[in-house]
Amino acid sequence: MGFSQAKQTQAYFGVWVVRAAFLLAILGWGVGFYGPPIYLAQVAQRTNWPLSLISMAVTLHFLVGTLVILNLPRLYARFGLPATTAYGAALTAIGVVGWATAYEPWHLFLAATLTGLGWVTMGAVAVNTIVAAWYHKNRPTALSKAYNGASVGGVIFSPLWVALIGWLGFTGAASIVGVTVTIIVLLLARYVFTKTPENTGQPPDGYLSDTTQVQRRQQSNREPLPGAALWRNWAFITLSAGMAIGLFAQIGLLAHLFDIFSPVIGAQQMGWFMGLGTACAIGGRAIAARAVQQLGNRRTVAAGGYVIQALGTTTLFLFGADNVWLLTLGVMLFGSGIGNATSIPPLVAQSDFAPADVARVVALTVAIAQGTYAFAPAFFGLLRSNVHSQPGAMQDRFFAAAIGIQILAAAAYLAYRGPRTVPDCQQS
Repeated sequence: MGFSQAKQTQAYFGVWVVRAAFLLAILGWGVGFYGPPIYLAQVAQRTNWPLSLISMAVTLHFLVGTLVILNLPRLYARFGLPATTAYGAALTAIGVVGWATAYEPWHLFLAATLTGLGWVTMGAVAVNTIVAAWYHKNRPTALSKAYNGASVGGVIFSPLWVALIGWLGFTGAASIVGVTVTIIVLLLARYVFTKTPENTGQPPDGYLSDTTQVQRRQQSNREPLPGAALWRNWAFITLSAGMAIGLFAQIGLLAHLFDIFSPVIGAQQMGWFMGLGTACAIGGRAIAARAVQQLGNRRTVAAGGYVIQALGTTTLFLFGADNVWLLTLGVMLFGSGIGNATSIPPLVAQSDFAPADVARVVALTVAIAQGTYAFAPAFFGLLRSNVHSQPGAMQDRFFAAAIGIQILAAAAYLAYRGPRTVPDCQQS
């Protein structure tokens, strides 16, 4: 890279876009993904409503989000990405306050609807759309950095919610967080998301290299899939199945791991282990981004991530009360794939579909996945709650199901073998 090209890259606004998407992911996942388990506990403590009723509100929160995800490309086309994101943040803020102040069940379900509709405008599809406009060749690395905000959101917001609620109460904490999130997103929308490569005069990746042109020619050779043709396409079927199946196992495990192991090693220590798993997701994303650049076949990387998660789950299954090292290893292996379950599918879509179809494919796969994993905590809860089984048998069935589903997700990704993308290191 020459001096003029290096200078251009240093001034490239896409760097700030990735940072803004990273911050947006922190807020979106911190409020919309890691928040509901805390909301559930607070509502249960304040109202004494049945846990099953409040759990239905959490499921509704995730299900209604699929409606927005499916229509995000249309909302962006009609209202623009900045306005859509800002309105979504405002809806989320109002909904969180609704969780804190609900005194009738219908109030709770209304609040869950608002948070579900709002937070997805700061979720996976939004982050991919924001970054994809600015990066082609270096999209794996850029998306990896942006999606790390999802993991950091869990690290920051889980203890932050607890601390704020202890200090201000649930209503006060919800109000502070809601106002703060809305203001930050408004600033991001105004000063970052209004910028595009077209209105700034900067090409994707900061410069037009031969590598970028090669990748664009490879993508342009793929036929668009309008209307129902996409639903009959084997590449789409396997991609959406792989993402949905993998996240189903992942969310189900995350919902129950703390409850399974905390009685054995203590709640405080298990809390640290859950944080360790989230931290490993950041490292897993970095490794996967590098593997994508080197190997080219993004489906292989996705499948490999689920195989590693299955090994981690197997290690957790073999964990004994006296062997904390196996627990540590299992949490690290499982945690390494937490982030890739969200960040790899958009990269697969980029390589397997025509550019005109990518946004639609990403929105549909994320919507299908979210609509599927909304039921995962209940499914895995049923595996653990069969009163006719021995406790050991219930735990065996729980982990065996998770391992089988993870292997099935890996197989789904490998079931389609499309044209191989030339690795960046081999392009000139």
